[in-house]
Amino acid sequence: MDSVSRLTTKYQATIPAGVRRVLGLKAGDRVSFAIKGRTVTITKAKPGMDEALAWRLTQAHAMRDWDTPEDDEAFRDL
Repeated sequence: MDSVSRLTTKYQATIPAGVRRVLGLKAGDRVSFAIKGRTVTITKAKPGMDEALAWRLTQAHAMRDWDTPEDDEAFRDL
């Protein structure tokens, strides 16, 4: 199921009903965005998760591709 939403002039978008239903979102819930390349994944934020923590977790998720022994070796001296 693909869903589409239009951005407002304030760059806000409504999360379509089908997506809200799948994620179990209600008004006031927080969402987290994980960015990997040009793909963004939206999930329901865990209770009590502040924005700074959500951002750090998002970045950690995006950097997993560079978390290999080869990368550790290549960047050891930095």
